[in-house]
Amino acid sequence: MKLAYIGTYPPRECGIGTFTQNLTQSMLGFDDQGIAENELLVVALNDGNQNYNYPKEVKLQIQQEQQTDYLEAANYINLSGADICILEHEFGIFGGLSGVYILPLLHRLEIPCIVTLHTILDAPSYSEKAILKEICKMADKVVVMSHKAISFLTEIYDVKQEKILLIEHGVPNIHFDRLPAKTEFKLTKKKVILTFGFIGRNKGIETVINALPEVIKTHPEVLYIVLGKTHPNVLRHEGEEYRTFLQLLIKNLNLQSHVLMLNEFIGEVELFKYLSACDIYITPYLNEAQITSGTLSYAMGAGCAVVSTPYWHAAELLTEDRGRLFDFNNSEQLAALLNELFDQPETLKQIQENAYEYGKNVTWPKIGKKYLHLCNSLLSFPKQVLEKKETVIDLLLLPPFSLTHIKRLTDDTGIIQHAKFGIPNLKEGYCLDDNARALLMVLMTYKQKKDEKALEFMPIYLSYIHYMQNTDGSFRNFLSFNRNFLDEVGSEDSFGRTIWALGYLIGNAPNDAYYQTGKLVFFDAMPNFEKLQSIRSIANTVIGICYYLKTNPSDEPVLDTLKSLTQKLLHQYAVSHSEDWKWFEHLLAYDNGMLPLALLHAAQILPDKQIVDVAMTTMEFLEEHTLKDGILSVIGNDKWYAKDGERSFFAQQPIDAMAMVLMFHQAFLLTGDKKYLTKLFDSFMWFLGENDLRMSLYDFETKGCCDGFENYGINRNQGAESSLAYLISHLTVLQAYEEFYKADASAVSEKIKDLQSV
Repeated sequence: MKLAYIGTYPPRECGIGTFTQNLTQSMLGFDDQGIAENELLVVALNDGNQNYNYPKEVKLQIQQEQQTDYLEAANYINLSGADICILEHEFGIFGGLSGVYILPLLHRLEIPCIVTLHTILDAPSYSEKAILKEICKMADKVVVMSHKAISFLTEIYDVKQEKILLIEHGVPNIHFDRLPAKTEFKLTKKKVILTFGFIGRNKGIETVINALPEVIKTHPEVLYIVLGKTHPNVLRHEGEEYRTFLQLLIKNLNLQSHVLMLNEFIGEVELFKYLSACDIYITPYLNEAQITSGTLSYAMGAGCAVVSTPYWHAAELLTEDRGRLFDFNNSEQLAALLNELFDQPETLKQIQENAYEYGKNVTWPKIGKKYLHLCNSLLSFPKQVLEKKETVIDLLLLPPFSLTHIKRLTDDTGIIQHAKFGIPNLKEGYCLDDNARALLMVLMTYKQKKDEKALEFMPIYLSYIHYMQNTDGSFRNFLSFNRNFLDEVGSEDSFGRTIWALGYLIGNAPNDAYYQTGKLVFFDAMPNFEKLQSIRSIANTVIGICYYLKTNPSDEPVLDTLKSLTQKLLHQYAVSHSEDWKWFEHLLAYDNGMLPLALLHAAQILPDKQIVDVAMTTMEFLEEHTLKDGILSVIGNDKWYAKDGERSFFAQQPIDAMAMVLMFHQAFLLTGDKKYLTKLFDSFMWFLGENDLRMSLYDFETKGCCDGFENYGINRNQGAESSLAYLISHLTVLQAYEEFYKADASAVSEKIKDLQSV
């Protein structure tokens, strides 16, 4: 039997990775000659831009935030000859919001699939619940490691009980006698308390440290060992703040000789020596929401006396006198419990023996046999056939997402406005429009791909916007390369685009510093909102306000401003449209898709049927004149398209294609109708050659986007506007693809009903 596994894998330092490796090895199965009966291959998940020197069984790697890697992995597994696939699921190891990127992979698998769930939430977000339900629907069998997990799946996620199987968390078949282990670590004169695993604030280690002063009054020989590195995600975002806090607490309580913090990620053999050397093992987690704990299972397997807070797995596992429980954050209760156990060595010994007896039944060889039995039983039945959830969006047609050209255009002031071919044209300096678009793009990039490069660019673009703001809240637009202002007040278009980016920032800030700065600039600009005359500026401002209101829905003054600006757009439509010209002006000019887009955004906030009607009507009118037979032909800026006149086909520009992509994406979000995904993808393919000239505007060499095309062909200059328009469109396609796989069919029909009756 050939087995395919998907999960993290050593040498990546991750509990799921250790689990995956142990499971693969336990399922090899050996005959009398010691030859493996089964073949395995591993598809390993990489975090960030990390790469690892994997062992030979890892045949393919997935970069966590690279969506196309998941599709390629599905194709690889289907063609590998594997009989069955085993997925280790934990929300944090897969890319996209709540790990949604795993769904397209599972949809494409053509072999039976077993999913092992390492986290099941009792109060999931909408996305977490939708994604886990979809995973369980596609799985042929769902494996959990506790009885509590079964009740959660059946009651919260509507998974049929017959689809669920309980197989305990395995433990290595490694044993050391307590005295030799203590002797090796020179701990024979110590009463050792141990906690191991990745360190983070939810581990509650301070609860134990605060309990120690009371314990050492009676048992001065107590030593508390904290064994483990800071969790990589914590380290990436917070550094060693928590470890420093613990070290300061140890110093303040004068416990330096009673607490040993070992900042290491050690192998299993060494770990079991520490477990064997300890007298009491503690998991002092701060809340109950942990359905499975590998560290707890290991401690039981090593025959440790476990003391724990009553999180779900501990409350279930420590019954039958296999351990003791204490309340969350209760250092006094913990101190009394530790003193009681140290005072009663026979009781302590009995708990250790009970734990050891349990551990003998969950060693990895025994757990591996249970998984093999499950695999054989699944292969004896036909694979369940589910309706394929497919979308016209083909991510494998997209070039790899790259910020290379943006990096080339960006210096410490901002993003350079223009380029000669792919080279920054410093003579043209900077403008507000492009720095606002750049801020929007890197915010989208970081939100979707967690790209650290995007985070590095963010303060550059935001500080440019702040620098260009006047005291009355308006903005200058142009700045020369030597940092001289070139205007007093910029265009209304640049103002609106800036508010769009700031609104998005407030709703999607990566940290509080960006949030507070964005909010400050946004509200300093707000007195100018009602003064706007340009309908495109109004449209961009409406979009920014909507992004702000999504996270601040009770801000009545801003809500009133949204209503007022939306009415201006509706009024402009009322005075300009006719039976055969359903548009806001007497011509189709530039950035046309932004006008319906603004109303589609407003419709999410304001329950007004007129907004929906005008948004859909004008979107359909624009589509009628620009999108035919799957080919986008945006209105050219050469002569535009006046009512009763002829439309211009030349000087087509990327911002117009971007506006169409964004418009259809918002229509999909509003209605749930996947026909808009087809139109969105057709619009995006304009960049890659599905256009009037049948030539790609994306430059695969420079990773930039050409400025458009003229009657003579492609304009090969690759300025900021065009390259940012391409990247924002690319990110929108990725986001739409992700949202499609999260969408619930019943929710879609409800959305359409709501729109019709609003």
